[in-house]
Order: sequence, then structure tokens, then C-alpha cells
Amino acid sequence: MDSLGRWPWRRVLVRGSSMSPTLRDRDVVVVRSRARPRPGDVALVQWASRPAQLSLKRVVHADGSGWHVVGDNGGASTDSRELGPAEVLGVARWRFWPRPGRLPSGFTPFT
Repeated sequence: MDSLGRWPWRRVLVRGSSMSPTLRDRDVVVVRSRARPRPGDVALVQWASRPAQLSLKRVVHADGSGWHVVGDNGGASTDSRELGPAEVLGVARWRFWPRPGRLPSGFTPFT
């Protein structure tokens, strides 16, 4: 979690359509770096094979040394189905822009 810095809350810009319809390209979400992920949460993650890439994905379940995560838009998402378990860096609870509000939890993604 050190890669997010010392502040517990961070704004993150969504890029791409992998989390559509929940999140759209150019949405801004608020991520809490010290939150414990639960199945159904939207999380900021990274993979060992792509350490420079941060992604927002839906948490499905704990998977060995990491978490199995998928995009809500299964046809447009590169996720744990291809890259294996991810490290969760934080949990997104709120959309900041353009439609402020709490993010829905418990969405059952395509797996």
C-alpha cells in the first residue's frame, strides 16, 4: 500500500470501459488505501506481471496470495482471468465526478 502514499484517501481517474456500466471513462472515484476489500467491492489493484499499471476492478474472492478481480464489462476487461491474482491497493467507495455518490457493492460480475 506504500505505492499510494501516506494519505488514506486518493482520487483516481477511470480510464477505459472495463468497469462499465458502474464506472465510465473519465469518472473520478475516491479510493481508501487502508480499507479491507470484500467481495463485491470496487478496488484499485495491480498485478506482479504489470507493476506500473493500476486498474479498478470488482473483487470476487481471495485467491492464494492475492484477490481474484474482474471488470464489470467482461468483454472489455483484462483482469484475473488472464493475469491471475491481483494485489488490492485500496477500495473505491465513492464516485467524486461527474455523478457524485456511493458506488454500488455486491454487483455480480461476469466471471
